[in-house]
Amino acid sequence: MATQQLQVLSALDAAKTQWYHFTAIAVAGMGFFTDAYDLFCISLVTKLLGRIYYTDASSPNPGSLPPNVAAAVNGVALCGTLAGQLFFGWLGDKLGRKSVYGMTLMLMVLCSVGSGLSFGHTPTSVMATLCFLRFWLGFGIGGDYPLSATIMSEYASKKTRGAFIAAVFAMQGFGILAGGIVTLGLSAAFRHAFPAPAYQVNPAASTVPQADYVWRIILMLGAAPAVLTYYWRLKMPETARYTALVARDAKKASLDMSKVLQTEIEAEPEKLEDMARRRGGNGNGSYGLFSSAFAKRHGLHLLGTATAWFLVDVAYYSQNLFQKDMFSSIGWIPKARTMDALEEVFKISRAQTLIALCGTVPGYWFTVFLIDVIGRFAIQLIGFAGMAAFMLGLAVPYHHWTTAGNHVGFVVMYALTFFFANFGPNATTFIVPAEIFPARLRSTCHGISAAAGKAGAIIGAFGFLYAAQSPDPAHVDAGYRPGIGVQKTLFLLAACNVLGFFVTFLVPESKGKSLEEMSGEAGGEEEGNSGSANAVQGDQMV
Repeated sequence: MATQQLQVLSALDAAKTQWYHFTAIAVAGMGFFTDAYDLFCISLVTKLLGRIYYTDASSPNPGSLPPNVAAAVNGVALCGTLAGQLFFGWLGDKLGRKSVYGMTLMLMVLCSVGSGLSFGHTPTSVMATLCFLRFWLGFGIGGDYPLSATIMSEYASKKTRGAFIAAVFAMQGFGILAGGIVTLGLSAAFRHAFPAPAYQVNPAASTVPQADYVWRIILMLGAAPAVLTYYWRLKMPETARYTALVARDAKKASLDMSKVLQTEIEAEPEKLEDMARRRGGNGNGSYGLFSSAFAKRHGLHLLGTATAWFLVDVAYYSQNLFQKDMFSSIGWIPKARTMDALEEVFKISRAQTLIALCGTVPGYWFTVFLIDVIGRFAIQLIGFAGMAAFMLGLAVPYHHWTTAGNHVGFVVMYALTFFFANFGPNATTFIVPAEIFPARLRSTCHGISAAAGKAGAIIGAFGFLYAAQSPDPAHVDAGYRPGIGVQKTLFLLAACNVLGFFVTFLVPESKGKSLEEMSGEAGGEEEGNSGSANAVQGDQMV
């Protein structure tokens, strides 16, 4: 059957790079900048929270949150993110991408500010308030994943679509970097303005009262970039693919994109009706998410995108959220008892900023520049293989790296694992689910894939906290349970990456193809060679 395509969609596929592309990248990208800042800045202040709320005169280990509190503070936003990805992913297919886009940003703004204002009469109540607000912050962040990816994929041309979606996601690297720089600057400023008393026997004496403002300001500043882009999110038109293929309004789709592309585009309502009839006549496509037809056409694809994202996030979030523990274990960051609270925050943020600058950010932009050249499949394989290799390079000679004088080598190897995460599966798992599923299910399937990733992140956040503790009771900090140790944890993370390498073979290559070609909508029907429209319609799930 000859390929049938609406003019408005063909125009988008063939469009040259224009100003609206950069506007869309900036608007969607600033959402991801905010997401990354909010999710990862908490790892920079957990030591400070321990110093302020859980250190007393008898504590031998200043700066340590109890294990259950540390797990909750680090992981609760990820739980909210998982829920938000599923809910807003589904809602984006029901109400439209633009209709939901503003909701997620406003939720992020309110909860970022609220997190910094966490209140309570006891340490437990302060942490409970913080965790409650960070759950809802994560809920808003979760919505940004499927919506930003879907909007960018549906706006971009097929030749540059991978680079544009990757550029949106690359703002995550700048968000992580900004979190480190902001924390670095604030801790330095407060140390200069409020010098701590000389450290003596009592670790609490090294924490000045003004340190309580530092973590609150860091969390509240996460609202700033989101506020700056709120107006532009509301001004963005709905994507033509949603308007035409899901809402079935050919006239509005052509009018919206005529303004965006600055050219006349024919509405073609008759062609759209003909395409709808070929897909089963109901205008919403010929099969549902929970149908055997979807399982036959896209079941392995969804399994592949979800599993790959799960595996990479186990490793990626473990590394990001607990870098400070890695650095302490090799002696790059001195013991807490040797420095005051703000000095510790300064050194932790300096270390994480260096890693972000040298490994994390470059990896994202290598993906941006190369993804439409060598393809998603190759980059994901390279990334998983690189992460596994460098984690094994850290784990096998682990005792060599922990020896005095070898810290630089460890940090270089560690930075390379971040490089290959971002020039690899951390980027491609975000891009591919926005390209290979039908328009009416695209946001939902991306949300499912992303939620699987956050399930991996939760395992990383909660599991690594316990697993990475020293198995030798003589080396366990007060309040922490013995685990399997950092070395064995690195072996486990390497194994996750090896599995991810093989799971990649379940996912098709989408380089250079239109969204309708990948989903099967290019010919106006999604049955292809697998059966008639009537047969598929009978299998539809309501």
